[in-house]
Amino acid sequence: MALYVQKFGGTSVGSVERIKAVAEKVKGFRDEGHQVVVVVSAMSGETNRLIGMANEINDEPTPREMDMLVSTGEQVTISLLALALHKLGVPATSYTGSQVGILTDSAHTKARIQRIETDEMREDLDDGKVVVVAGFQGVDEEGNITTLGRGGSDTTGVALAAALGADECQIYTDVDGVYTTDPRVCSKAQRLDSITVEEMLELASLGSKVLQIRSVEFAGKYNVPLRVLSSFQDGPGTLIVAESDQDEDSMEEPLISGIAFTSNEAKLTLLNTPDVPGVASRILGPIADANIEVDMIVQNVAPAGDYTDFTFTVAKGDYKKTLKILQEQVIPDLGGGEINGDDNIAKVSLVGVGMRSHAGVASKMFRVLADENINIRMVSTSEIKISVVIDEKQMELAVRALHTAFGLDKSDIESE
Repeated sequence: MALYVQKFGGTSVGSVERIKAVAEKVKGFRDEGHQVVVVVSAMSGETNRLIGMANEINDEPTPREMDMLVSTGEQVTISLLALALHKLGVPATSYTGSQVGILTDSAHTKARIQRIETDEMREDLDDGKVVVVAGFQGVDEEGNITTLGRGGSDTTGVALAAALGADECQIYTDVDGVYTTDPRVCSKAQRLDSITVEEMLELASLGSKVLQIRSVEFAGKYNVPLRVLSSFQDGPGTLIVAESDQDEDSMEEPLISGIAFTSNEAKLTLLNTPDVPGVASRILGPIADANIEVDMIVQNVAPAGDYTDFTFTVAKGDYKKTLKILQEQVIPDLGGGEINGDDNIAKVSLVGVGMRSHAGVASKMFRVLADENINIRMVSTSEIKISVVIDEKQMELAVRALHTAFGLDKSDIESE
């Protein structure tokens, strides 16, 4: 007998029929003798509907009231799923985040879990019940309902699995696992049997939307086996494991595990910036004060006492706001300079733990892009990642070319 925490996303519970199908799946695990805790999201589209209504009433809604509002979406789902399980003869009890004892800090709309009370859940599980928990939410010390941010149901699932010492946390979604890249862009993308937490963190941070990054961080921190599965078809999915859990042979196999990409990037360059100590802080400080996250940074080397160029990227949605800060605060502080901006860029990234023990990945990547006449604007590297900024219109071409060049295509894998 194993203990599974199963999380079902909005598309998986998007209708009464789909909720019934989830109940059947859960019943199957319980019939095999397993204990099951189910975490569910709101039905697809429901959270956006609630936010839309709030904005119609008040275009600057307070975070506390927004948490009170959007948390109701999951409350609907947990009760419907519990009723569906009852109809199948499966004893089940539904709980909101506050009822089950998910205690968070008081940062409304982006709260972080501090601890989880497990006594009541364990009693229900020992009594043969399925525990159904509302994802995405908790309660602070003052009893206020809090939410964990978009995608927070994944984090709820992994956190419950960690607190309960579950054998596995299963994330059911509308895809059947983690792929080498987005199959909608590259038809030869293949599903990975397994991937390390470290690689998944990189992919999630670089544009892959399969899992919320905080849930992967939680899984890594508490060593929770995490599996991505499809709600709509059977299959083994993709197991996300600590690197130490892989055997030595598998560690030597993949040089590159996946290719992530995003067009949600904008690039800004300050030309003729004084090359003196502290200038980077004077540029990025006002941007950080505006709660704008900076991604890639490149500063050209200049002769002593000369001027240089300072380039960085931000999310495309922050482009105009960042441009305004540079024009109104940074340039006056620096005593001059010019700004070049471009919000028609994309970032393409290779990710793989195999980079640690293989040389030449960057040079091969650059050669492949050059052969496709794709110009590289910026480069960023880490131990297991290489990212390049290119023109947005060439993003899909770059992904497909790199996917083939690094042997990730289905036909390449099947022939090995």
